[in-house]
Amino acid sequence: MKTHILAMTALGALALGGTALAATAGQLPAPLPPVGYIVEAHSAANATQAVRRVRGRVTHELPIINGVSALLSASQAATLRQRADLQLFVDATVKTQGTPVIDKYARAFVGADLLAAQGYFGNGVTVAVLDTGLWGSSKVSKDLNGNNKVLATYDAIAGVTQSTPDGNGHGSHIASIIGSATVAVDGQPMGIAPMAKLVGVKAFDDTGLGSYANVINGLNWILVNRTAYNIRVVNMSFGAQPQSFYWNDPLDQAVMKLWQAGIVVVASAGNFGPAAQTIAVPGNTPYVITVGAMTDNWTPGNPADDGITSFSSTGPTYEGFIKPEVVAPGGHLLGYLSEDNTTVGRTHEEFGTTMDDLYVMSGTSQSAAVVSGAVALMLQANPSLTPDQVKCRLTSSASAAVNSVGKAAYTVFQQGAGLINAYNAVYSQAANCANVGLNIAKDIAGTSHYGGPAHQDPITHNYYVIGANGSPVQADGYLWNQQYSKLQGYLWNNGYLWNNGYLWNNGYLWNQGYLWNNAYLWKNGYLWNQSALAPASAPAATESWNSQE
Repeated sequence: MKTHILAMTALGALALGGTALAATAGQLPAPLPPVGYIVEAHSAANATQAVRRVRGRVTHELPIINGVSALLSASQAATLRQRADLQLFVDATVKTQGTPVIDKYARAFVGADLLAAQGYFGNGVTVAVLDTGLWGSSKVSKDLNGNNKVLATYDAIAGVTQSTPDGNGHGSHIASIIGSATVAVDGQPMGIAPMAKLVGVKAFDDTGLGSYANVINGLNWILVNRTAYNIRVVNMSFGAQPQSFYWNDPLDQAVMKLWQAGIVVVASAGNFGPAAQTIAVPGNTPYVITVGAMTDNWTPGNPADDGITSFSSTGPTYEGFIKPEVVAPGGHLLGYLSEDNTTVGRTHEEFGTTMDDLYVMSGTSQSAAVVSGAVALMLQANPSLTPDQVKCRLTSSASAAVNSVGKAAYTVFQQGAGLINAYNAVYSQAANCANVGLNIAKDIAGTSHYGGPAHQDPITHNYYVIGANGSPVQADGYLWNQQYSKLQGYLWNNGYLWNNGYLWNNGYLWNQGYLWNNAYLWKNGYLWNQSALAPASAPAATESWNSQE
């Protein structure tokens, strides 16, 4: 059966192009329409001033990245590109990532049911859901006590604080996985953290598409309002194809600002797998928690056929970082969306269930939502945790998939540290095992940038990991010949080799030349320089339709 993984275009440059009408005798060709750009400067005010000087139109002020979004003609853009104090990035489309089958397994797989028995439901924690909006139904908007859990909504497309109806359905599905308080027949709530508060930020339209400008505008609102609503987590179930190094990408820049401000950013890895180097923006940002998707293959009592879904994006990133950090249930997850008032509900009845408004979808969008709920449980248990500490405890308590002879069923490039275990993460005492060696302040300021420990052999094209001594790590799971294992898990082993956090604690200064010589060229031909611009034709999206696995 095919499933729908909603590709949410939230972080890409929207290509605004068109073919000019053929000129007839005595007529000039129609002028090309203006194109959307992200313009960055020393401040948002400087960017605004620069755009207005060339008579361009500012559409959003984006102080989170010291810039604006603007509509510019080709000549206006060319004039601004000549200025050394400005950077232009073609505004791209971004797409949500999720597929609309039944087996309610996520809560038990990550230990949320055990934590619920001890009183952990996400109380006191607010999760911002940057997506297609939120459905006002009690299935999404009420907590276990019947009280409203949606603290605020913001429409980043229109730029107004108001009700953000979800005309697509993806955002509601994601929010219900994070925290629906509706109780299932087994007596367990549907969501991972049913007492967590929600803030809905709409940056994607009814088709699941958005733009860099809308997404960054939403991130800016979250940053400004984080204290007012106690926003501790932001869920980003969308992705775009990388078009530049992470530090040059405006969306990644905005995401780093949120992480620096104390907000845990959970991003979907993308539904572009299983090939290597398919991690989407903003999941390619080294600091954040990037989540791949696993499935129980519809047999929750049989771990022998568990595994990574075929669509889950695979690392490393183009800068050599190991991604995803973790995996979580992302195959055939149940969630709520309006059956009658959403694109998914109206056009994909085959993904509905016998219960009204309950739909099955698959994707790394769904797995990211599971992790966002788990992080809310961690922060309820220990509100003082920083984003780096959350990442450290989540990765160090994860369980790697191993086969029947105890070998890694997948490499670190496919499963990261492994399947999350929310129960173990809540009680973990791990420290200083995430983002050590990275300096986010210098990264944002542009004075230092970093690469990860992944290399590619120029002859075999295999991917491998370099250890702290500069030599390849000679251990199971650290070398990948790009053979795609599928559903080969035998069990999720808590004691596997890489669960000491080794992979997640070191970044290497890009300017030291530790990883790459000669401008960083991978075998697939990607070659970027510091001033690389995004092509106008490259879309970004939330999840695309995937098979229900």
